[in-house]
Amino acid sequence: MNGSNARAESAGPARRPNVPGALLPLLGTNEAAVAFFAGVADLDATDPASHQLEEGIQLASGARLEQFARAGSGDAFCFVGEGGEERPVVYVSLDGEAGLLAVGLPELVRLCLVAPWWQDAPGRTAGELQAVVDAFRDDVPDLDRRRDLAARALGIDPAELPSQTAALARLVELSRGPLAEACRVVGYEGDPLDPLFDTADL
Repeated sequence: MNGSNARAESAGPARRPNVPGALLPLLGTNEAAVAFFAGVADLDATDPASHQLEEGIQLASGARLEQFARAGSGDAFCFVGEGGEERPVVYVSLDGEAGLLAVGLPELVRLCLVAPWWQDAPGRTAGELQAVVDAFRDDVPDLDRRRDLAARALGIDPAELPSQTAALARLVELSRGPLAEACRVVGYEGDPLDPLFDTADL
């Protein structure tokens, strides 16, 4: 084990996730958290100042839409409204799609920890989803170790994480619920972006 891995494995949580504002700084600076979220879950919060939404992208309600992280493709993770990490989180794709992922950053973090393949999950049969999971694990053979290191770095006991089934069911619930409409994203001409997930197929 090299020195950086040893430090990552031995480091305890710097702050607890139930402390307001605790998670986002760790997602951008903690070695184990960055290795998992940016490297595995495709959520990069290492340079928030560089994250800017495409011009004209906004919430239909007129509430604030604040990007705090990005995917490798340039897609955006955004907070809705005013406040802290308890705010709803929407995902805005460069392909013109958007959707609600979580109510609060802690929920998003847990979704990414247990199902970093969440984008490929809705609408798939159990067999199709298992094929997605198997392919993902083939690409990241040390997934469980990296997940547990990231969870502990954020002050989360891996044993207390939700199951993949529960996390994905929650994603479906949010996609179909009333909060999804309140978090609707529109483009520069005021036209709504396409749903991130087709709720008819979820």
